[in-house]
Amino acid sequence: MALGARLPVGQYLPGESAVHRLDPRTKIIWTLLWMVTLFGVGSFAGYVSFGVFLVAVLVLARIPVRAVWRGIRPLMYLILFTAFFNLLATPGQPVVRLGPLAITDAGLVTAGLVTARLLLLIAGASILTLTTSPLALSDGIETLLRPLQRIGLPAHELAMMMAIALRFIPTLLEEAERIMKAQKARGADFESGSIQQRIRSLLPVLVPLFVSAFRRADELAVAMEARAYRGGAGRTHLRELHFQPIDLLWMAVSLLWLVGTAAVF
Repeated sequence: MALGARLPVGQYLPGESAVHRLDPRTKIIWTLLWMVTLFGVGSFAGYVSFGVFLVAVLVLARIPVRAVWRGIRPLMYLILFTAFFNLLATPGQPVVRLGPLAITDAGLVTAGLVTARLLLLIAGASILTLTTSPLALSDGIETLLRPLQRIGLPAHELAMMMAIALRFIPTLLEEAERIMKAQKARGADFESGSIQQRIRSLLPVLVPLFVSAFRRADELAVAMEARAYRGGAGRTHLRELHFQPIDLLWMAVSLLWLVGTAAVF
């Protein structure tokens, strides 16, 4: 299985669910609301409430849990490191001693809360890209940033950059896998040795990967210029975005549930 399939960062899963049909601006605002309210929760009961809401959204969107897990798995090392740091750095009543270090009762609680928060944060944010096509996401970001054009912010260009980045992440991951397989066939070892040796062994992968990325960027620029792309000035859209009653209902339910959970817990 290709690396891009195992790590679908920014990958869109086509569907006809109610979540897929939401206006992209609704899903962008919902994602921001999810992140903000999630940091306002400070108890396991609150995270359980968020988890129930997340499961309901996944069922409604018909997204398999494994698709969300594939986006979380590459970040597990960072999550575990953060949890381990909080486990040892939080003062409290010692429960287990590891030489000069001690795991405290408060450290266990803090590590658990941080882990739950990060897992829910990544899982909730992944719903946006899993249910929104790159084109719709770009249109939604551009529309939300359009009022800032009055102060000189290039809304269209920023939205285009984000859409292109999301589009080429899986492509670059597949390219990295092909380069690693080619290097392994020539005797390269990426799995043994110390951390420094492993980092050093990745240099033969990073150099051709950067060369490939710059080549793709140059080809994309030539293709866009050949199609007379001149930025956002005077551009129109084939499909204009319009909020529907389901978008208002979605935001109302989300506000009640998420803000209510953050306020109570």
